[in-house]
Amino acid sequence: MSVEVTRLPTGLLVVTDAMPHLETASLGIWVGSGSRDERPDEHGISHLLEHMAFKGTSRRTARQIAEEIEAVGGDLNAATSIETTAYYARVLRANVPLALDVLSDILADPSFDSEELRREQNVIVQEIGAAEDAPDDLIWDKLQETAFADQPIGRSILGTPATVRSFDRARLAAYLSRNYRSSDMVIAAAGAVDHQAVVAEVERRFESFAGPRPPTSDPARFVGGSRIETRDLEQAHIALGMHGLPHRDPNLYSLQVFTNVLGGGMSSRLFQEVREQRGLCYAIYAFHAPYSDIGMFGLYAGTDAADVAELMRVVVGEINAAAETINEAEVARVKAQMKAGLLMALENSSARAEQLARQLFNWGRPVPLDELVEKIEAVTVESARAAGRALIARGRPAVAALGPGAGLETAATIADSLARRAA
Repeated sequence: MSVEVTRLPTGLLVVTDAMPHLETASLGIWVGSGSRDERPDEHGISHLLEHMAFKGTSRRTARQIAEEIEAVGGDLNAATSIETTAYYARVLRANVPLALDVLSDILADPSFDSEELRREQNVIVQEIGAAEDAPDDLIWDKLQETAFADQPIGRSILGTPATVRSFDRARLAAYLSRNYRSSDMVIAAAGAVDHQAVVAEVERRFESFAGPRPPTSDPARFVGGSRIETRDLEQAHIALGMHGLPHRDPNLYSLQVFTNVLGGGMSSRLFQEVREQRGLCYAIYAFHAPYSDIGMFGLYAGTDAADVAELMRVVVGEINAAAETINEAEVARVKAQMKAGLLMALENSSARAEQLARQLFNWGRPVPLDELVEKIEAVTVESARAAGRALIARGRPAVAALGPGAGLETAATIADSLARRAA
Protein backbone atom coordinates (compact mmCIF):
# COMPACT_ATOMS: atom_id res chain seq x y z
CA MET A 1 0.00 0.00 0.00
CA SER A 2 1.39 3.41 -0.97
CA VAL A 3 -0.23 5.26 1.93
CA GLU A 4 1.93 5.78 5.03
CA VAL A 5 1.04 7.48 8.31
CA THR A 6 3.25 8.75 11.12
CA ARG A 7 2.08 10.33 14.34
CA LEU A 8 4.75 12.59 15.79
CA PRO A 9 5.29 12.90 19.57
CA THR A 10 3.41 16.21 19.47
CA GLY A 11 0.31 14.41 18.16
CA LEU A 12 0.68 15.83 14.65
CA LEU A 13 -0.32 13.33 11.97
CA VAL A 14 1.63 13.07 8.72
CA VAL A 15 0.10 11.04 5.90
CA THR A 16 1.50 10.56 2.40
CA ASP A 17 0.51 8.69 -0.74
CA ALA A 18 3.42 8.18 -3.13
CA MET A 19 2.32 8.30 -6.78
CA PRO A 20 5.55 7.41 -8.61
CA HIS A 21 4.25 8.27 -12.07
CA LEU A 22 3.90 11.96 -11.12
CA GLU A 23 6.54 14.69 -11.13
CA THR A 24 4.47 17.02 -8.94
CA ALA A 25 3.31 16.87 -5.34
CA SER A 26 0.25 18.26 -3.61
CA LEU A 27 0.61 18.89 0.09
CA GLY A 28 -1.03 20.86 2.80
CA ILE A 29 -1.90 21.49 6.42
CA TRP A 30 -5.43 20.67 7.52
CA VAL A 31 -6.48 22.14 10.86
CA GLY A 32 -9.50 20.77 12.70
CA SER A 33 -10.83 24.24 13.31
CA GLY A 34 -13.40 26.13 11.27
CA SER A 35 -16.28 28.52 11.64
CA ARG A 36 -18.16 26.33 14.16
CA ASP A 37 -15.21 26.68 16.57
CA GLU A 38 -15.65 30.44 16.82
CA ARG A 39 -16.97 32.05 19.98
CA PRO A 40 -19.96 34.40 19.67
CA ASP A 41 -17.69 37.45 19.36
CA GLU A 42 -15.42 35.71 16.80
CA HIS A 43 -17.81 35.35 13.86
CA GLY A 44 -15.65 35.29 10.72
CA ILE A 45 -12.26 35.12 12.46
CA SER A 46 -11.37 31.67 11.04
CA HIS A 47 -11.71 32.97 7.51
CA LEU A 48 -9.88 36.22 8.27
CA LEU A 49 -7.02 34.24 9.82
CA GLU A 50 -6.79 32.11 6.68
CA HIS A 51 -6.39 35.30 4.63
CA MET A 52 -3.94 36.93 7.01
CA ALA A 53 -1.64 33.88 7.08
CA PHE A 54 -0.48 34.89 3.60
CA LYS A 55 0.14 38.53 4.49
CA GLY A 56 3.65 38.26 5.84
CA THR A 57 5.89 36.72 8.49
CA SER A 58 9.08 37.87 10.17
CA ARG A 59 11.01 36.16 7.32
CA ARG A 60 8.81 36.95 4.32
CA THR A 61 6.59 39.74 3.08
CA ALA A 62 3.23 38.94 1.53
CA ARG A 63 4.80 39.41 -1.89
CA GLN A 64 7.70 37.09 -1.10
CA ILE A 65 5.31 34.36 0.05
CA ALA A 66 3.58 34.44 -3.33
CA GLU A 67 6.75 34.87 -5.37
CA GLU A 68 8.78 32.06 -3.77
CA ILE A 69 6.20 29.44 -4.69
CA GLU A 70 5.36 30.85 -8.11
CA ALA A 71 9.06 31.27 -8.96
CA VAL A 72 9.32 27.47 -9.01
CA GLY A 73 6.08 27.04 -10.98
CA GLY A 74 3.94 26.11 -7.99
CA ASP A 75 0.77 27.51 -6.53
CA LEU A 76 -0.42 28.21 -3.01
CA ASN A 77 -3.95 28.52 -1.66
CA ALA A 78 -6.21 27.98 1.34
CA ALA A 79 -9.84 27.37 2.25
CA THR A 80 -12.00 27.71 5.36
CA SER A 81 -14.96 25.43 6.00
CA ILE A 82 -17.31 24.80 8.88
CA GLU A 83 -15.07 22.26 10.61
CA THR A 84 -11.60 22.63 9.04
CA THR A 85 -9.21 25.13 7.55
CA ALA A 86 -6.69 24.04 4.92
CA TYR A 87 -3.49 25.60 3.59
CA TYR A 88 -2.05 23.80 0.60
CA ALA A 89 0.43 23.95 -2.24
CA ARG A 90 1.27 22.10 -5.44
CA VAL A 91 4.91 22.03 -6.55
CA LEU A 92 7.44 19.98 -8.45
CA ARG A 93 9.09 17.05 -6.67
CA ALA A 94 12.26 18.99 -5.82
CA ASN A 95 10.34 21.84 -4.20
CA VAL A 96 8.45 19.90 -1.53
CA PRO A 97 10.81 21.18 1.23
CA LEU A 98 10.24 24.77 0.06
CA ALA A 99 6.45 24.32 0.15
CA LEU A 100 6.60 22.89 3.68
CA ASP A 101 8.86 25.74 4.78
CA VAL A 102 6.43 28.37 3.44
CA LEU A 103 3.37 26.61 4.88
CA SER A 104 4.96 26.28 8.31
CA ASP A 105 6.21 29.86 8.25
CA ILE A 106 2.83 31.44 7.51
CA LEU A 107 1.20 29.65 10.45
CA ALA A 108 4.02 29.52 12.99
CA ASP A 109 5.14 33.11 12.57
CA PRO A 110 2.49 35.34 10.96
CA SER A 111 3.16 39.02 11.46
CA PHE A 112 -0.47 40.21 11.37
CA ASP A 113 0.73 43.63 10.26
CA SER A 114 -1.86 46.31 11.05
CA GLU A 115 -1.85 47.80 7.54
CA GLU A 116 -2.15 44.38 5.92
CA LEU A 117 -4.96 43.56 8.35
CA ARG A 118 -6.87 46.72 7.48
CA ARG A 119 -6.58 46.01 3.74
CA GLU A 120 -7.61 42.37 4.12
CA GLN A 121 -10.59 43.27 6.28
CA ASN A 122 -11.71 45.53 3.45
CA VAL A 123 -11.19 42.72 0.92
CA ILE A 124 -13.36 40.35 2.96
CA VAL A 125 -16.08 42.98 3.41
CA GLN A 126 -16.14 43.22 -0.39
CA GLU A 127 -16.29 39.40 -0.55
CA ILE A 128 -19.32 39.50 1.76
CA GLY A 129 -20.91 42.07 -0.52
CA ALA A 130 -20.25 39.88 -3.57
CA ALA A 131 -21.93 36.94 -1.81
CA GLU A 132 -24.96 39.11 -1.07
CA ASP A 133 -25.22 39.82 -4.80
CA ALA A 134 -25.15 36.11 -5.75
CA PRO A 135 -28.48 34.63 -4.59
CA ASP A 136 -27.63 31.06 -5.65
CA ASP A 137 -24.66 31.27 -3.23
CA LEU A 138 -26.33 33.37 -0.54
CA ILE A 139 -29.21 30.91 -0.27
CA TRP A 140 -26.89 28.37 1.37
CA ASP A 141 -25.93 30.77 4.16
CA LYS A 142 -29.63 31.43 4.74
CA LEU A 143 -30.38 27.71 4.82
CA GLN A 144 -27.54 26.99 7.24
CA GLU A 145 -28.74 29.78 9.53
CA THR A 146 -32.27 28.36 9.46
CA ALA A 147 -31.30 24.72 9.92
CA PHE A 148 -28.92 25.45 12.81
CA ALA A 149 -30.34 28.63 14.29
CA ASP A 150 -28.38 30.39 17.06
CA GLN A 151 -25.40 28.04 16.81
CA PRO A 152 -21.85 28.55 15.51
CA ILE A 153 -22.43 25.85 12.87
CA GLY A 154 -25.29 27.94 11.52
CA ARG A 155 -23.33 31.14 11.02
CA SER A 156 -21.79 32.11 7.70
CA ILE A 157 -18.10 31.39 7.28
CA LEU A 158 -17.37 34.93 6.05
CA GLY A 159 -18.74 36.73 9.09
CA THR A 160 -20.33 40.19 8.88
CA PRO A 161 -18.71 43.52 7.98
CA ALA A 162 -18.96 44.58 11.63
CA THR A 163 -17.39 41.44 13.08
CA VAL A 164 -14.64 41.26 10.46
CA ARG A 165 -13.63 44.87 11.08
CA SER A 166 -13.62 44.31 14.86
CA PHE A 167 -10.65 41.92 14.93
CA ASP A 168 -7.15 43.06 15.73
CA ARG A 169 -3.72 41.41 15.85
CA ALA A 170 -4.13 40.22 19.43
CA ARG A 171 -7.43 38.48 18.77
CA LEU A 172 -6.11 36.75 15.65
CA ALA A 173 -3.05 35.55 17.57
CA ALA A 174 -5.21 34.30 20.45
CA TYR A 175 -7.51 32.38 18.12
CA LEU A 176 -4.56 30.79 16.32
CA SER A 177 -2.89 29.83 19.60
CA ARG A 178 -6.08 28.29 20.96
CA ASN A 179 -7.14 26.30 17.91
CA TYR A 180 -4.06 25.50 15.82
CA ARG A 181 -2.62 22.64 17.87
CA SER A 182 -0.62 19.62 16.68
CA SER A 183 -3.11 17.17 18.18
CA ASP A 184 -5.79 18.54 15.87
CA MET A 185 -3.75 18.96 12.67
CA VAL A 186 -2.96 16.74 9.70
CA ILE A 187 -0.23 17.25 7.14
CA ALA A 188 -1.10 15.34 3.98
CA ALA A 189 0.93 14.95 0.79
CA ALA A 190 0.33 12.99 -2.39
CA GLY A 191 2.20 12.58 -5.64
CA ALA A 192 5.98 12.76 -6.00
CA VAL A 193 6.74 12.47 -2.30
CA ASP A 194 8.87 10.34 -0.02
CA HIS A 195 7.21 9.68 3.33
CA GLN A 196 10.31 9.71 5.52
CA ALA A 197 11.60 12.88 3.88
CA VAL A 198 8.28 14.63 4.49
CA VAL A 199 8.22 13.45 8.11
CA ALA A 200 11.75 14.76 8.67
CA GLU A 201 10.82 18.18 7.25
CA VAL A 202 7.63 18.34 9.32
CA GLU A 203 9.41 17.38 12.55
CA ARG A 204 11.86 20.20 11.98
CA ARG A 205 9.39 22.88 10.98
CA PHE A 206 6.22 22.29 13.02
CA GLU A 207 7.48 22.00 16.61
CA SER A 208 5.83 25.24 17.68
CA PHE A 209 2.30 23.84 17.33
CA ALA A 210 2.68 21.50 20.31
CA GLY A 211 0.36 22.25 23.18
CA PRO A 212 -2.96 21.37 24.80
CA ARG A 213 -5.72 20.02 22.58
CA PRO A 214 -8.09 22.77 21.42
CA PRO A 215 -11.57 22.93 22.98
CA THR A 216 -14.27 20.87 21.30
CA SER A 217 -17.21 22.59 19.66
CA ASP A 218 -20.71 22.37 21.11
CA PRO A 219 -22.94 19.57 19.75
CA ALA A 220 -25.08 20.72 16.84
CA ARG A 221 -28.89 20.72 16.83
CA PHE A 222 -30.99 20.71 13.66
CA VAL A 223 -33.77 23.22 14.30
CA GLY A 224 -35.65 23.60 11.01
CA GLY A 225 -38.16 26.27 10.11
CA SER A 226 -38.31 28.76 7.26
CA ARG A 227 -36.61 31.97 6.25
CA ILE A 228 -38.23 33.97 3.47
CA GLU A 229 -36.65 37.10 1.98
CA THR A 230 -38.47 38.98 -0.74
CA ARG A 231 -36.03 40.45 -3.25
CA ASP A 232 -36.31 42.02 -6.68
CA LEU A 233 -34.75 39.13 -8.60
CA GLU A 234 -35.47 37.47 -11.91
CA GLN A 235 -35.83 34.07 -10.25
CA ALA A 236 -36.95 32.62 -6.96
CA HIS A 237 -34.19 30.62 -5.28
CA ILE A 238 -35.30 27.80 -2.98
CA ALA A 239 -33.16 25.63 -0.70
CA LEU A 240 -34.51 22.78 1.41
CA GLY A 241 -32.57 21.23 4.28
CA MET A 242 -33.29 18.10 6.31
CA HIS A 243 -31.64 16.54 9.36
CA GLY A 244 -28.94 14.22 7.98
CA LEU A 245 -26.25 11.92 9.34
CA PRO A 246 -22.68 12.42 10.67
CA HIS A 247 -19.57 10.96 9.05
CA ARG A 248 -19.43 7.80 11.12
CA ASP A 249 -23.07 6.80 10.99
CA PRO A 250 -23.40 3.26 9.60
CA ASN A 251 -26.32 4.34 7.42
CA LEU A 252 -24.39 7.17 5.75
CA TYR A 253 -23.76 5.39 2.46
CA SER A 254 -27.39 4.33 2.14
CA LEU A 255 -28.41 7.97 2.61
CA GLN A 256 -25.83 9.08 0.04
CA VAL A 257 -27.31 6.62 -2.46
CA PHE A 258 -30.83 7.87 -1.68
CA THR A 259 -29.69 11.47 -2.14
CA ASN A 260 -27.99 10.79 -5.47
CA VAL A 261 -30.95 8.83 -6.85
CA LEU A 262 -33.12 11.78 -5.91
CA GLY A 263 -30.99 14.66 -7.16
CA GLY A 264 -27.42 13.64 -7.92
CA GLY A 265 -27.18 14.27 -11.64
CA MET A 266 -28.94 14.48 -15.00
CA SER A 267 -30.38 10.98 -14.58
CA SER A 268 -31.75 11.73 -11.10
CA ARG A 269 -35.45 11.76 -10.38
CA LEU A 270 -35.60 15.47 -9.64
CA PHE A 271 -33.71 16.51 -12.76
CA GLN A 272 -35.81 14.30 -14.97
CA GLU A 273 -39.18 15.14 -13.45
CA VAL A 274 -38.79 18.81 -12.50
CA ARG A 275 -36.63 20.03 -15.36
CA GLU A 276 -36.93 17.60 -18.25
CA GLN A 277 -40.60 16.59 -17.94
CA ARG A 278 -42.14 19.76 -16.49
CA GLY A 279 -39.67 22.52 -17.43
CA LEU A 280 -40.02 24.15 -14.02
CA CYS A 281 -36.37 25.12 -13.58
CA TYR A 282 -32.94 25.29 -15.14
CA ALA A 283 -30.98 23.99 -12.15
CA ILE A 284 -32.02 21.50 -9.50
CA TYR A 285 -29.87 19.17 -7.41
CA ALA A 286 -29.57 17.48 -4.03
CA PHE A 287 -26.60 16.56 -1.82
CA HIS A 288 -25.82 15.37 1.68
CA ALA A 289 -23.18 17.13 3.81
CA PRO A 290 -21.98 15.09 6.81
CA TYR A 291 -20.27 16.76 9.76
CA SER A 292 -18.57 15.24 12.80
CA ASP A 293 -21.75 14.99 14.88
CA ILE A 294 -24.64 15.68 12.50
CA GLY A 295 -25.39 16.06 8.81
CA MET A 296 -27.65 17.98 6.46
CA PHE A 297 -29.46 16.87 3.35
CA GLY A 298 -29.68 19.85 1.00
CA LEU A 299 -31.71 20.56 -2.14
CA TYR A 300 -31.63 23.61 -4.41
CA ALA A 301 -33.78 24.88 -7.26
CA GLY A 302 -34.12 28.19 -9.03
CA THR A 303 -37.40 28.89 -10.79
CA ASP A 304 -39.83 31.52 -11.97
CA ALA A 305 -41.78 33.08 -9.12
CA ALA A 306 -45.05 31.86 -10.64
CA ASP A 307 -43.82 28.24 -10.54
CA VAL A 308 -42.48 28.11 -6.97
CA ALA A 309 -45.47 26.40 -5.41
CA GLU A 310 -45.80 23.81 -8.16
CA LEU A 311 -42.07 23.09 -8.06
CA MET A 312 -42.14 22.49 -4.29
CA ARG A 313 -45.17 20.22 -4.59
CA VAL A 314 -43.30 18.12 -7.14
CA VAL A 315 -40.14 18.08 -5.01
CA VAL A 316 -42.01 16.93 -1.91
CA GLY A 317 -43.79 14.29 -3.96
CA GLU A 318 -40.51 13.00 -5.38
CA ILE A 319 -38.86 12.83 -1.96
CA ASN A 320 -41.78 10.84 -0.57
CA ALA A 321 -41.96 8.59 -3.63
CA ALA A 322 -38.21 7.87 -3.64
CA ALA A 323 -38.39 6.65 -0.05
CA GLU A 324 -40.88 4.00 -1.15
CA THR A 325 -40.05 3.19 -4.78
CA ILE A 326 -36.31 3.47 -5.40
CA ASN A 327 -35.47 0.51 -7.63
CA GLU A 328 -32.56 -1.79 -8.35
CA ALA A 329 -31.52 -0.05 -11.58
CA GLU A 330 -31.34 3.35 -9.87
CA VAL A 331 -29.31 2.01 -6.97
CA ALA A 332 -26.90 0.22 -9.31
CA ARG A 333 -26.42 3.37 -11.41
CA VAL A 334 -25.70 5.57 -8.40
CA LYS A 335 -23.33 3.04 -6.86
CA ALA A 336 -21.39 2.97 -10.14
CA GLN A 337 -21.21 6.78 -10.09
CA MET A 338 -19.94 6.82 -6.50
CA LYS A 339 -17.28 4.19 -7.19
CA ALA A 340 -16.15 6.04 -10.31
CA GLY A 341 -15.85 9.24 -8.28
CA LEU A 342 -13.57 7.51 -5.79
CA LEU A 343 -11.36 6.14 -8.55
CA MET A 344 -11.18 9.49 -10.34
CA ALA A 345 -10.04 11.16 -7.11
CA LEU A 346 -7.13 8.73 -6.95
CA GLU A 347 -5.83 10.11 -10.25
CA ASN A 348 -5.49 13.64 -8.88
CA SER A 349 -2.82 14.32 -6.25
CA SER A 350 -4.64 17.34 -4.80
CA ALA A 351 -7.89 15.42 -4.40
CA ARG A 352 -6.00 12.47 -2.93
CA ALA A 353 -4.20 14.59 -0.31
CA GLU A 354 -7.48 16.21 0.70
CA GLN A 355 -9.23 12.82 0.84
CA LEU A 356 -6.53 11.41 3.15
CA ALA A 357 -6.68 14.41 5.48
CA ARG A 358 -10.46 14.15 5.64
CA GLN A 359 -10.30 10.43 6.43
CA LEU A 360 -7.85 10.98 9.28
CA PHE A 361 -10.13 13.60 10.81
CA ASN A 362 -13.28 11.55 10.34
CA TRP A 363 -12.02 8.02 10.96
CA GLY A 364 -8.62 8.40 12.57
CA ARG A 365 -7.01 6.38 9.77
CA PRO A 366 -6.75 6.20 5.99
CA VAL A 367 -9.62 4.15 4.61
CA PRO A 368 -8.51 1.73 1.85
CA LEU A 369 -10.30 1.93 -1.47
CA ASP A 370 -11.51 -1.65 -1.13
CA GLU A 371 -13.21 -0.80 2.15
CA LEU A 372 -14.94 2.24 0.67
CA VAL A 373 -16.13 0.22 -2.31
CA GLU A 374 -17.39 -2.46 0.06
CA LYS A 375 -19.45 0.12 1.97
CA ILE A 376 -20.98 1.34 -1.28
CA GLU A 377 -21.68 -2.18 -2.52
CA ALA A 378 -23.40 -3.03 0.78
CA VAL A 379 -26.19 -0.53 0.04
CA THR A 380 -29.38 -2.26 -1.06
CA VAL A 381 -32.67 -1.03 -2.45
CA GLU A 382 -34.29 -1.51 0.95
CA SER A 383 -31.48 0.22 2.89
CA ALA A 384 -31.65 3.22 0.51
CA ARG A 385 -35.42 3.41 0.93
CA ALA A 386 -35.08 3.09 4.70
CA ALA A 387 -32.52 5.92 4.74
CA GLY A 388 -34.99 8.09 2.86
CA ARG A 389 -37.84 7.26 5.24
CA ALA A 390 -35.62 7.99 8.25
CA LEU A 391 -34.59 11.33 6.71
CA ILE A 392 -38.22 12.36 6.32
CA ALA A 393 -39.08 11.20 9.85
CA ARG A 394 -36.39 13.21 11.65
CA GLY A 395 -38.51 16.31 11.92
CA ARG A 396 -39.35 19.63 10.39
CA PRO A 397 -37.23 20.62 7.38
CA ALA A 398 -35.49 23.95 6.97
CA VAL A 399 -36.45 26.13 4.02
CA ALA A 400 -34.72 29.26 2.75
CA ALA A 401 -36.14 31.27 -0.12
CA LEU A 402 -35.03 34.43 -1.90
CA GLY A 403 -36.87 36.19 -4.67
CA PRO A 404 -40.08 37.90 -5.76
CA GLY A 405 -43.68 36.96 -5.11
CA ALA A 406 -45.97 35.57 -2.44
CA GLY A 407 -45.32 32.02 -3.64
CA LEU A 408 -42.28 31.75 -1.39
CA GLU A 409 -44.43 31.44 1.73
CA THR A 410 -46.57 28.84 0.01
CA ALA A 411 -43.48 26.83 -0.93
CA ALA A 412 -42.32 26.79 2.69
CA THR A 413 -45.74 25.57 3.83
CA ILE A 414 -45.68 22.79 1.23
CA ALA A 415 -42.19 21.74 2.38
CA ASP A 416 -43.52 21.43 5.94
CA SER A 417 -45.87 18.72 4.71
CA LEU A 418 -42.87 16.37 4.74
CA ALA A 419 -42.81 16.54 8.53
CA ARG A 420 -46.62 16.33 8.80
CA ARG A 421 -46.64 13.21 6.65
CA ALA A 422 -43.90 11.57 8.75
CA ALA A 423 -45.82 12.34 11.95
